[in-house]
Amino acid sequence: MNEEQLITYYNKFNEDKRLKTKHARVEYLTAMHYIHECLRQTSGKKILDLGAGTGAYALPLFEEGYDVTAVELVKHNLRTMQMKAPQLDARWGNAMDLSAFADDSFDVILMFGPMYHLISHEDKMTALKEAKRVIKKDGFILISYCMNEYAIITHGIKEGFLKASVQDNQVDETYHVLSAPEDLYSYVRLEDINRLQAEAQLSRYKIIVQDGMAEYLKKEINTMDEETFTLVMDYHLKNCERPELLGYSRHVLDILTKE
Repeated sequence: MNEEQLITYYNKFNEDKRLKTKHARVEYLTAMHYIHECLRQTSGKKILDLGAGTGAYALPLFEEGYDVTAVELVKHNLRTMQMKAPQLDARWGNAMDLSAFADDSFDVILMFGPMYHLISHEDKMTALKEAKRVIKKDGFILISYCMNEYAIITHGIKEGFLKASVQDNQVDETYHVLSAPEDLYSYVRLEDINRLQAEAQLSRYKIIVQDGMAEYLKKEINTMDEETFTLVMDYHLKNCERPELLGYSRHVLDILTKE
């Protein structure tokens, strides 16, 4: 991961508004649904939010009374979060180095950013092993991944870059995106997620379609009335664990536990 490039990107990107559009709330509400499901099954209230951004998840969970520690690499985002909630334990840090935290410290760990900005398998494994070290034995690690087919459909086909991607060897023969070390995003398939889970020797609780059709139907969702949106969310939450829907979602949410 090129930290300087990532920081430059997020200094220009308005992370604070990203989850506030109606279509993006599908991603947010789905994550919160499963965060609360996991919290109901844990013995404590300690949450570690890695790559917390400006606090989209850390702040509401803190306001609900949970003991939240937020770690963020981009200092602009960190300052925004600290201004919103001065009492929140929000600190600068990197998901690959959790040496500030003792083993078995947290009940729930959120990784809603690090694993799609860490490019190499080795860096992903480093972050995952650190999360495994600091999670309690009855705790949950929730990891968001960016999916390969979303990138091919949107950037490749819809935006017209498929031919150039093939010509420039940016995809392999199966159209799996080949992210270079200097790239900002890593796009994965289920076999990549399964390999990480197996090598880390973590057990899977559930794997979820996090936003599903929302990224493909932005206009339709953003312009619908609240009653219809409520029905869309009901449909999504009742079907987001269906395995046949996983591959084409923009984000997949993998929920793991320590063996």
